[in-house]
Parts: sequence; structure tokens; C-alpha cells
Amino acid sequence: MSIALVILAAGKGTRMNSDLPKVLHPIGQAPMLAHAMQSGAALEPARTVIVAGHGADAVARAVAGIDEDAQVVIQQEQLGTAHAVDQARAALAGFEGDVVVLYGDTPFVSPETLERMIAARKANDLVILGFQAADPARYGRLVMAGDRLERIVEYKDATDEERAISFCNSGLLACDATTLFSLIATVGNDNAAGEYYLTDVVELAAARGLAVTAVACDESETLGVNSRADLAAAEAVFQARARAELLDIGVTLTAPETVFLAFDTVIGRDTVIEPNVVFGPNVTVESEATIRAFSHLEGCHVSRGAIVGPYARLRPGAELGEDSHVGNFVEIKNAYIGEGAKANHLTYIGDASVGAGTNIGAGTITCNYDGVMKHHTEIGRNAFIGSNTMLVAPVTIGDGALTASGSVITRDVEPDALALARAAQVNKPGRARKLFEMLKARKAKRDQEAG
Repeated sequence: MSIALVILAAGKGTRMNSDLPKVLHPIGQAPMLAHAMQSGAALEPARTVIVAGHGADAVARAVAGIDEDAQVVIQQEQLGTAHAVDQARAALAGFEGDVVVLYGDTPFVSPETLERMIAARKANDLVILGFQAADPARYGRLVMAGDRLERIVEYKDATDEERAISFCNSGLLACDATTLFSLIATVGNDNAAGEYYLTDVVELAAARGLAVTAVACDESETLGVNSRADLAAAEAVFQARARAELLDIGVTLTAPETVFLAFDTVIGRDTVIEPNVVFGPNVTVESEATIRAFSHLEGCHVSRGAIVGPYARLRPGAELGEDSHVGNFVEIKNAYIGEGAKANHLTYIGDASVGAGTNIGAGTITCNYDGVMKHHTEIGRNAFIGSNTMLVAPVTIGDGALTASGSVITRDVEPDALALARAAQVNKPGRARKLFEMLKARKAKRDQEAG
């Protein structure tokens, strides 16, 4: 049976106090909507429909960057969850299969839970996702009769007996598309808010004699984000899970609580991550690498056995070869560092290629930007770049070449050549003593006048 995802992402999120649509606030440096879409993608859906409302243009741009095949539909007025799902009716016209309804602000539902909902759908017409709440508070209660779900009762409408139920509604459901939209068509808005509630489909389905059940998941999967405090809590949940997964696959985190990971971070086993390391989006670190303390990585690839940091920054396009070293206060951007090459101190390498075995001395800078365009620096194998060398791109340094410390290199250097590009040193005997005496006298006169 084909599956379609309908993900509700139209809410303004008033409690966030933000101009940014709620579902675009980041968790693990990706919009929380991306987490919901990733969970649903595990079902290999034939169609994905995002129902947007507030900030729809921004949501549509974000969706296109996550899944270019996903379709965005607009809920012009926020008239309730059933009304929101109904906005996907036209997009799913002619679709014959199951619809799974997710929420863009409920980012942690696992693929395994969704698969259990689909499995339960084979024997039922409608499946609701529930959870055992430690504190049921004001959640809607799932009233069960054995395996059959009779109805969902909102807290304000519940009896004392019903309020004692701890099995609560998450809002997620799975249902045959034709049945779901048929049920939604009969949902009314005779309630205090005047809204069309998706939860009403349960009683409507039961009244038709349809089989309705509920699948349980861990409460942590149903964490919703409605405020900045919720967002911080969700980030903490994400980071704890991501760190635990790395530890389980054989990555060493010497101080796990200080390492911050992104939505798509990939790290191979036997890699060591020291304290206070931040991973931005699109980072892959292969096995047996070492990422030392206080480093920041984003949009980069680190090969097996490489050492990064401490206090290093790898920016988008940085590619480190096997056993390469990038040390303290070194920044790499859009550059390849070859196998065994080293840039150990106080260096910027941007828009460049560094050959295998090359040593980059402290203070080296690739001068890659002329104020209008970026230019490339090519450094060959086994070269030695002396400390405080300025490489003014575009420029090529050949294999085995050497640049003298303090040089400003503006022309290509052939292989095995020594390049010196600095003014001749001139020593003035006794001049330092005279200069200091003059300066001290001037300072003493100024202090005396200031009195």
C-alpha cells in the first residue's frame, strides 16, 4: 500500500515571540520541520504534502531545500487541525493508499513508531498514536475498550474518571486516504473555539462501525515545541540522543555534554572528540580521527586519522586527507589538505589545494580575495611554506618548493625552487638606544606637564 505524508506546519507559534515560522526554528541546526520530514521519509512515502500558513513562503523555501519533491499547500485561515489536513485533499486527489498525519512542531517521532502505526493499519481503518503520560495534565485522553479506541476526550470535557486515564493523544494518525477525507468532510465546528478538530474523526469513525485503535509510543517522541523553553528542551533531547548514538557506535566523547552535533553529523568509530567541539551542518568525520577541544566544523570532510585542533575552524568546502594535521587557530575554507600535510598554527587557507606531505608554517595566509572575486592557490606535494608567508592568489607553488619566512609570494614558484620575497634587512648601530632615550624624555616631559 502506498503512503502519503501530510505534515501540518501552518501554526504561527505565538508563544515563540518570533517573526520566524515556528516549524523553522532549528533543532540540531536544522529546522524542526526537517526532523519530522526525516522520520516520515523512512516510510518511503509516494507523496509528501506540507500544510503551511504563517510564513508560508519561508516554509516553502525550507521544504524545497529538504525535499524538492514535497508539495506545499496553504491553509489561508487557521480553522483547526481537521481543516488543515483538508487542505491536502486536492494535492492527494486520486491517491489510493494510507495517509499518515504528522506535525512539524513534533520533531521526535521515530521511524519505528510510524512503522508500527502502518502495521496496525492493516487490521484497522484508523490508527491513532498515543502515549502514557507521566503527567497527563490537559492532554486529550484516549478512551479504550480493549484494543478498540472508542473516542478522544479533551481534558475540559472529561469526567473525573476519564481524567484519571493516563493514555493520551499525540495528534498523529494513519488512515486510508478516501476514508480520512470522508470523515473530515463530516467534522463540525460546534465548539468554544469554532474550529474543526481532527480528533473528532475517531467518534465519527466509530459511529460508522469502522475499526479504530491506538498505538503507544514513548512520551519523549511526542514532545511538542510551542515556546523558547520547549525549543531549548527539544535541543537538549536531540543532543542527548545524538551523543548516545555516537557512543554506541564506538566514538569516544571525552566530555559528551560539551559536544554539540548537527542534524546530519556523521562520525566514524574510534574517532575521539575532545570537549567543547561544535559540529555545524554537513560534516563527515571518518574513523580514527581526532577532533581536539574548542574546534568548530561545518560543511567539511575529515578523512581517517586526521587531527583537527584545538581551536581550529573548518568551514564549508574544507576537505582533509588521511593523517593530515590542522592545528590551533587554523581556519580552512573551500580547500583540500592532502594526505599527511600539516598546518599546525595560526594559519588561513582558503580556496586552495595543498599537496600530500606539505608543511604550512605558522602565520601563513592564502590571500584569496581581491575585493571582487576569489582566486585559487595551488601548493604541490612535499613543499615547505615558511612562517608568515603571504600567498597572493592566483599562485602555484610546485612540488618540493620552499618559501622563505616572511615572504609575499605573488608569482608562481617552480618545483624544488626556493622563493624569497622580502626587503633586505638593514641594521643601524646604536639607533635603538637613541630612539628609546628620545621617547623616554618625551614621556617624562608629558608626565611633568600633566603634573
